[in-house]
Amino acid sequence: MPGENLSRDEARERSALLSVDGYEVSLDLRSAIGDAEAEPRTYRSVTTVRFRCNEPGAASFADLIAPSVTAVSLNGTDLDPSEVFDGSRIALENLRAENELIVDAQCAYSRTGEGMHRFVDPEDGEVYLYTQYEPADSRRVMACFEQPDLKAPFRFEAQAPEGWTVWSNGVGELADGVWKFAETKPISTYITAIVAGPYHYVTDSYTRTFEDGSTLDIPLGAMCRKGLAKHFDADDVFLVTKQGLDFFHDHFDYPYPFGKYDQAFVPEYNLGAMENPGCVTFREEFIFRGKVTQASYERRANVILHEMAHMWFGDLVTMQWWDDLWLKESFADFMGSFSMVNATRFTNGWITFANNRKAWAYRADQLPSTHPITADIRDLEDAKLNFDGITYAKGASVLKQLVAYVGQDAFLEGARRYFKRHAYGNTQLGDLLSALEETSGRDLTSWSRSWLQTAGVNSLTPQATYDAGDRITELAVVQEAAESHPELRPHRVAVGLYRREGADLVRYARAELDVDGPRTVVTELAGAEKPDLILVNDDDLTYCKIRFDEASLDTLRSHLGDITDPLARALCWSALWSLTRDALMPARDFIDIVLRFAGRESDIGVLQMLHTWTRSALTYYAAPDWREQGGRLAAEGALRELRQAEPGSQHQLTWARFFASVASTEADLQLLQGLLDGTAKIDGLDVDQEMRWAFLEPLASEGKADESVLAAELARDDTASGKRHQVRCLAARPSAAVKAQAWAAVVESDALSNALVEATIAGFGQASQRALVAPYTASYFDAIERVWAERSIQIGMDVVRGLFPSLQDSQETLDATDAWLSAHADSAPALRRLVLEARDDLARTLRGQACDVAAAAG
Repeated sequence: MPGENLSRDEARERSALLSVDGYEVSLDLRSAIGDAEAEPRTYRSVTTVRFRCNEPGAASFADLIAPSVTAVSLNGTDLDPSEVFDGSRIALENLRAENELIVDAQCAYSRTGEGMHRFVDPEDGEVYLYTQYEPADSRRVMACFEQPDLKAPFRFEAQAPEGWTVWSNGVGELADGVWKFAETKPISTYITAIVAGPYHYVTDSYTRTFEDGSTLDIPLGAMCRKGLAKHFDADDVFLVTKQGLDFFHDHFDYPYPFGKYDQAFVPEYNLGAMENPGCVTFREEFIFRGKVTQASYERRANVILHEMAHMWFGDLVTMQWWDDLWLKESFADFMGSFSMVNATRFTNGWITFANNRKAWAYRADQLPSTHPITADIRDLEDAKLNFDGITYAKGASVLKQLVAYVGQDAFLEGARRYFKRHAYGNTQLGDLLSALEETSGRDLTSWSRSWLQTAGVNSLTPQATYDAGDRITELAVVQEAAESHPELRPHRVAVGLYRREGADLVRYARAELDVDGPRTVVTELAGAEKPDLILVNDDDLTYCKIRFDEASLDTLRSHLGDITDPLARALCWSALWSLTRDALMPARDFIDIVLRFAGRESDIGVLQMLHTWTRSALTYYAAPDWREQGGRLAAEGALRELRQAEPGSQHQLTWARFFASVASTEADLQLLQGLLDGTAKIDGLDVDQEMRWAFLEPLASEGKADESVLAAELARDDTASGKRHQVRCLAARPSAAVKAQAWAAVVESDALSNALVEATIAGFGQASQRALVAPYTASYFDAIERVWAERSIQIGMDVVRGLFPSLQDSQETLDATDAWLSAHADSAPALRRLVLEARDDLARTLRGQACDVAAAAG
């Protein structure tokens, strides 16, 4: 419905008119179980909201998305639902200074991960519920004023099936068959939460004694589906949780304000996690069913700490509107790594940040949809798409730069003042900057303008001249910007000089300086010995694309694996990938460097990222007539490293998964089959259930595992996870009928849940099946506007992104995309943004292939 959107102007007008004193929400969730599959299956939601209006007699509206409304009462007067409710809004006329609105509605359970999601576990038939609202889906569960700056206390109660437990933001208790929860502090609608079902629940506690002698006791809880209980390492979740609480109490000087701290790992989750105060929700894939590397545990720890940082940045103090989403997400992303490195066993977290998170930011910042960190968010559709690499990873990178700029102590003291000054309130950019200016003594106006209010990424390249004795006469850093975003920024950077010492490549000189303008001379390094490698942005202080001079690039081609410092190595890997994506390095050269040096990479997260980039290079940037050879080389290299890896090590596990992802020859596939059925063995390699599915997907895509094989595997792993794997493998089979069935299941029907839509799309687009899916290019452009209009925004995003014909890497596909954009100039801006992003990726693909073709010819 068009009315489901909400514009910034409407939100501003409503917040100027209204203030909310409190909500009481009563839910009857007993309809969640039972044999009847009514469409839509609904539950009763009764909301009482008390609010004030500073212009008595004025009109406004409340938000609610529900199949039907039974009754509406405003200030004791019954209103006709058919007259005041249009499917997404409830019209409120002739408001008084003080008002009470009561709405009795039938709300729908969700299968898209938005609102009140209902999941039936195929393993045991148990039903699980949880809510997910960001940015504006609490209106699918209760009547409310759905915008972040109309905060209020909430009091929830819920009836649930017998034997269930219900959790919410506040502490709950069961009395006379009703779960009743303590009133919350004033919070925004989108961070309220309900989790209900027969969850496996583990408890612990955290106690903190402060300098004044006061004590804070926080009950801790962690939950998952019963079927995952045997895999649930709650002790490690609690360990990181306690370490995080200690860290934030040490640095924020503001006690955790929301009472208890539950963490729910829930099925079919669209996000990584969500910071609902007192009831954080996570995707259950963070509970590991098989052997995983330390990188997976590090990722989970980072997300736990990211969400915890939100308790202050986002929940205690919240942005006024989604323009300033960075005020919570950028800070949480930065604080997640900052706290993890300083408070947990994952002390190399900044390496992962440099290699993984920033890669996400660099990609997003070069799309046509890039935007300033403080974005122009016109409405909720814009907001939904801005949970992106700019808001998260670039914002966090810029904060890391800000810490280097103002100093860590001043930065943290500014944060402390910000919390105390704006607790339970809403803020904008200037509120934070004024606190940081107070503590640092720096004028942040120009810094903010350059870093927060402009888009695009700069490149920094070293320029060096030498004397006859091979010493530096001048070393400069040249800064460049894209034509579309010409802003040159001030950077606090370190420049490192590296030379070969025996078998190692080590840093022997370093200078830290402010780079500003098009060219900055590094005076401190004049006279230094000629280096083999000059690394601009050593130690990763700023946000930029690192470039190399020719001598440094030659060194990396021959000796990248000799760099002893893991962060410097990670920065060089990331820079080489950036060159490949920018069509400045042929894909085959990048793949060659990976195959020669990745086996020596000590950081497992970096190694996994290299494998991801290598697959992308093969799929998109390699010359089409070299792809098959490149794939064989990748598989041969992966198998070699797999056999050489220490038995049972995480490196062995990582190379095994990479080998499966690039396997294509008959011999490769026979080995995978042998590892599955036990006729082949690699010492130390445990082919657990998750690994079995990883081996089955390439077998399915190459026609070696048919429907009966996949059915038998599902019988072996008859779980929700197993079902997702099976659906993906089924859609991967090389059959026109299979592709037609998968397409229809996703595009022409809304019967699948969000998780199975995602799995089907993942299986549909196999890199080895370009010809098989080619006929769907026209179908895609015919369907996407209808899909966007008819489906939820989450499913719409999944379909538009996931089914774009990126494998049809030709000028014809680019022309078809341009034709659609030209003919649909008036389509929803959010939809056009997704297509524009996909078009940009396709154009980048064609440039990369041209670079690789030229390398072969040259």
